[in-house]
Amino acid sequence: MHTEPDTTSGFAGMTVAAFESRMADHMAKLIARHGGNPMVAPSMQEIPLENNTEALDFAKLLMAGDVDMLILLTGVGTRTLVDVWKTELPLDAIQQALAKTTLVCRGPKPIAALKELGLKPHITVPEPNTWRDILHTLDDRKPEGLSGLRIAIQEYGMANEDLAQGLTERGAQVRSVAVYRWALPDDVEPLKRTLRSIMDGNVSVLLFTSAAQVDHIVQLLVATDELACFREAMGKAMVASIGPVTSQRLRHHHFPVDFEPSHAKMGILVKEAGEHAREILNRKS
Repeated sequence: MHTEPDTTSGFAGMTVAAFESRMADHMAKLIARHGGNPMVAPSMQEIPLENNTEALDFAKLLMAGDVDMLILLTGVGTRTLVDVWKTELPLDAIQQALAKTTLVCRGPKPIAALKELGLKPHITVPEPNTWRDILHTLDDRKPEGLSGLRIAIQEYGMANEDLAQGLTERGAQVRSVAVYRWALPDDVEPLKRTLRSIMDGNVSVLLFTSAAQVDHIVQLLVATDELACFREAMGKAMVASIGPVTSQRLRHHHFPVDFEPSHAKMGILVKEAGEHAREILNRKS
């Protein structure tokens, strides 16, 4: 059912672009609910690493007690890692091995994934859950330092090189375990059409909910030699980022970040972006 945007509140009929994939329909409904005309173009697909030998090799280390600490970065990645292990190992053996390992969770989603296994994290990382927050938390909780500790990082789509480097600088032996990766959608035409609308000045607000979205958009724009044109268009629109990790990636590509919500949640991003859109656009014009 198509919902007509409420032109009296929130985005007040503005065209709002977003790049959600798995939650595309939900994002479109949120934008419409807050008065926007949604233009949602999926920018990524999740590709499971079938026959993930890297994850299975890591399971052998874990079972042998050769991992001191496991940093879980995402809920989906945690569940996928366990699903890969369950193809070769009994669940109770996995639970016992994890229980003997210091488990570090970045935010609530990996905590929820552990709870499903009857496990709790030993260390939790507070919002905004960036790699710097992980390092600060470990510095606080491990005042004796990380020297000699064998630490594994459950990766999420792309390698977190800053985190790995920070741990290495603290003397840890670091291993990354890639569980799934992101790719552009099989059909990139909807995304290309949305980027064209933005460059033509037909979009007032851009909503980014992950760093990978930014990388994929840049990948397409570089291929068509339109990155400078897109950057110019962003100077006239409102660019809203869900949180520090995504904002960091936007700034890395020299894109503006005009707004971050009070909490890194999709519903709050859309609601608060709608409340601030008119003021920010007036300021930018």
